[in-house]
Amino acid sequence: MLVTLTPTAAHAAAGASLPFTSVEAESATTTGTKIGPDFTQGTLASEASGRQAVRLASGQRVEFTAPRAANAVNVAYSVPDGQSGTLNVYVNGTKLAKTLAVTSKYSYVDTGWIMGSKTHHLYDNARLLLGQNVQAGDKIAFEAANTQVTVDVADFEQVAAATQPSGSVSVTSKGADPSGQGDSTQAFRDAISAAQGGVVWIPPGDYKLTSSLSGVQNVTLQGAGGWHSVVHTSRFIDQTGSSGNVHIKDFAVIGEVTERVDSNPDNFVNGSLGPGSSVSGMWIQHLKVGLWLTGNNDNLVIENNRILDTTADGLNLNGSAKGVRVRDNFLRNQGDDSLAMWSLNSPDTNSSFENNTISQPNLANGIAIYGGTDITVKNNLISDTNALGSGIAISNQKFLDPFHPLAGTITVDGNTLVRAGAMNPNWSHPMGALRVDSYDSAIEATVNITNTTITDSPYSAFEFVSGGGRGYAVKNVNVTGATVTNPGTVVVQAEAQGAAKFSNVTASSVGVAGIYNCPFPAGSGTFSLSEGGGNSGWSSTWSDCSAWPQPGQGNPEPDPGRNLAKGRPATATGSQDVYTPGKAVDGDANTYWESANNAFPQALTVDLGSSQAVRRLVLKLPPSAAWGARTQTLSVLGSTDGSSYSTVVGSQGYRFDPASGNKVTVTLPGGTNVRYLRLNVTGNTGWPAAQVSEVEAYLTSS
Repeated sequence: MLVTLTPTAAHAAAGASLPFTSVEAESATTTGTKIGPDFTQGTLASEASGRQAVRLASGQRVEFTAPRAANAVNVAYSVPDGQSGTLNVYVNGTKLAKTLAVTSKYSYVDTGWIMGSKTHHLYDNARLLLGQNVQAGDKIAFEAANTQVTVDVADFEQVAAATQPSGSVSVTSKGADPSGQGDSTQAFRDAISAAQGGVVWIPPGDYKLTSSLSGVQNVTLQGAGGWHSVVHTSRFIDQTGSSGNVHIKDFAVIGEVTERVDSNPDNFVNGSLGPGSSVSGMWIQHLKVGLWLTGNNDNLVIENNRILDTTADGLNLNGSAKGVRVRDNFLRNQGDDSLAMWSLNSPDTNSSFENNTISQPNLANGIAIYGGTDITVKNNLISDTNALGSGIAISNQKFLDPFHPLAGTITVDGNTLVRAGAMNPNWSHPMGALRVDSYDSAIEATVNITNTTITDSPYSAFEFVSGGGRGYAVKNVNVTGATVTNPGTVVVQAEAQGAAKFSNVTASSVGVAGIYNCPFPAGSGTFSLSEGGGNSGWSSTWSDCSAWPQPGQGNPEPDPGRNLAKGRPATATGSQDVYTPGKAVDGDANTYWESANNAFPQALTVDLGSSQAVRRLVLKLPPSAAWGARTQTLSVLGSTDGSSYSTVVGSQGYRFDPASGNKVTVTLPGGTNVRYLRLNVTGNTGWPAAQVSEVEAYLTSS
């Protein structure tokens, strides 16, 4: 099928305006074998665009119908580890003299130091100038010549070489070798020095650089186009600072990075281009990171670039970014976050990722915002995240200090996420298509998520989590105007305390239930979903916090004999020292909640997650004989909304005695339906405080 975008009403289409049209191999004609769909980490189908591809044995072919006029094609493919070969190319049945080389050299990356990673980066991209023009409807076939090749997608494009700007300094005039045989490093340096305030021209050809450029400032580096002017180096610019006004445009930088070594600056740009700079029209491939930006890059514009096959991030604004605009770029096959802002040392501020198209980040997120102030993520199209990541992550995960958490207003608007989200083997549960994560600290910024489209997420649509496992709050979140279609499990996956307001969020073909609301750790607090109106299609709640919903399984009938209160959020009017409310619902009768002392009445409230026909409570104290017998005077109240409570069982004394298990049973009247259960304690003969080690709630009367 063709990869196309359909604008939604009154809102711009998501993604970049691309010079090529992509066609999926699984929609083409083939004598090979279609594989997928599959969402299992580490498989060929799971890393493919659309989670499907076509496997060709030697002699088999896949034939595409050209979607447009083109004279160039790029193919995303995979070959078995350790192998190389060629694809024969046919146009309308005629075999071309040219072939397309394929190799596993840049694939099969292992990052054992990243917990939860497996061998990944299974695909690569190879391109070919056809030497002729094809028209829409023409047939272009690729045939495996001498090795098995899995073909994922083909990009069709019409390209032409630009001409030299008047007054520019050509690198060939300084001795650069366009054949790619000689070392052109010094020629590039000399041309940059000679063209200060002007343009360095990189004519069509291949140029080998053996070391990085530095001291680049007040100059434009310009080529004849990414298909024509090609620089071969794994380290293009490496500098800690620049006075700025650097403009890099219209050529390719293709490296030889085959593994990820984080201590090596194997990047297109490593460091700073200086204020008022730009990068546009570039083809960046086979590097560790496209742009790893530190220092002063104020008002930098990065637009209309292609970043392919990096073993780590496509781009990372690594602190200090001010007014940076990253827009209309295409990124495919990143080995870490495709686009990231990481507010290390100082905050990224007033910067944005807008109208980018991101496909197949195979380890981590499509877009990740780690801290920062007043950040915008707008009108991006992100598809097929594979492992350890979401389509978009808004996070306070710091990695290192000094880190600057999210602040101000974080705007996430008009984004489309397709087949985004993945299973996280470290957490043993899934990550949603769009994740808000209080990993290392509470979310204090205002996070506005608007006009979102989420389609075919393998798991959940929106996830709210404290990924470090310490229960920090996710709050100040507003989700307005979202269309969710065919999520594998739930629409909202709430795993942290906090709150979010949902308005005009509609869902259809929901896999399991509308809401999973089970904050972790148990007893850390509640997550409140505030109804803003206009929501539909996702009102049901997953019934069992002890089990993860699996895609498509449906919401099972809960065990009628289960304890409804176990692991549910619990709050109290007060607590003493470490004896917090969560201890009363943790399933361990030896831990307990104790209220503030000498301050009756005291109350303990448990949120059951949804209205339940509770018929029996079992209240426990630690069973140890060291706990003397005592009588606590209490009443039971109930509520369906958490604000209006009514008395379910009136106040009376209940005797707890270790000789009989130190527990009591409270029978609730027929017709009781409550979501929130509250124990209101007014006295305790054994201690001047309310004490409960377990509150158990059951649907049965015995």
